[in-house]
Amino acid sequence: MAKEKDKVKAPADAAPAAPPAEPAAPAPAVAEAAAAPAPAGDKPKPVEAEGPGKKKKKPGVPPRRGKKLRNHLRNVEKKIDELGAVPVKQAVSELKKLKRAKFDETVELHINLGIDPTQSDQMVRGAIPLPHGIGKSVRVAVFAQGDNAAKAKAAGADIVGAADLVEKVQKESFLEFDVVLAAQDMMGQVSRLGKVLGPRGLMPAPKSGTVVPATGDIGQVVKEFKAGKVEYRSDKTGQIHAGVGKMSFDEQKLVENITAFVEQVRSVKPSGVKGNFINGVVLSATMSPGIRLAL
Repeated sequence: MAKEKDKVKAPADAAPAAPPAEPAAPAPAVAEAAAAPAPAGDKPKPVEAEGPGKKKKKPGVPPRRGKKLRNHLRNVEKKIDELGAVPVKQAVSELKKLKRAKFDETVELHINLGIDPTQSDQMVRGAIPLPHGIGKSVRVAVFAQGDNAAKAKAAGADIVGAADLVEKVQKESFLEFDVVLAAQDMMGQVSRLGKVLGPRGLMPAPKSGTVVPATGDIGQVVKEFKAGKVEYRSDKTGQIHAGVGKMSFDEQKLVENITAFVEQVRSVKPSGVKGNFINGVVLSATMSPGIRLAL
C-alpha cells in the first residue's frame, strides 16, 4: 500500500507533448516558379541600373545623325540657298540629283497663297487630271445605283455600292479606298458619312469634282481619277500641298505635271483676293529639301 501511495499520478487533462516543428511550406506561386524548368535558350535579363545619372531616351526623338550625313545635308542646303528661285526644268533636274532614298519618292508641290484662310469665300479647292498621272494605283469607291453603278464598274471603279456601302462605311468603318465619288442622287444618303469621311478628306463635294451631277458621265469621272486626277485644297495656313508624280518619272513628264497643276491653281483665284495670289512655289521630294520655283 505504501508503494501505491508513493506513486505520482499524472493529471488526466494533461496535454501530450507537441511534436517538433516542421519547416513551413513555400507559397504556391514561389513553389511553382522554383519547380518550373527554365526554357531552353533563354538567358536571364540583366537588371538595368536606375539612378539619377542614367539618361532615359525621349519618345519620338530620332537618333543623332552621323558626321558624314550632317556634312552632306549642310552642303545640300548651302547649294540650294545659292541657287535661289529657278525655272521648273532646272528645279526638276536639281531635285533628281538630290535623290538618296532607296524607294521611289513622291515629288511634291507646295504653294503659298495670298489668301485669308479665315474667309470661307477665299477657300481654294478643286481637282485636276495630271497629264502623266501621279505614278501610283488609286482605289476608287463610288456611291451609285442603277445605270450609274453599271457605268462605274465598267470604267474600272474598285468599289461600287449604294445603301449597302453607306451602311458598311458607317457601321464597320470600312475605308479601303483612296478616292470617293458619288452620284448626285446618292448624296442624301452619303451625307450621313460626314463624320467618317470628312476628317480624312474623302467626303465627296461638287467643288472637288467628286459629286457627279445627273447630266454628268460618271464613267468618265472614274477613269480620270484612276488615271491620276489630283484633288487639292488650301489648308488653315493658306497653303496647298499635293503630289505631282514620282522621282522615277522622266524630267519632261514632271515638268508638264508641275506646270499643269500650277496653272490650274492660278485659274481658280477667288474674287475676294487682292494683290498676289501665288506668293511662292516650292518643289521637293519625300526625303529632300525644297527648291524654290521661279514662276
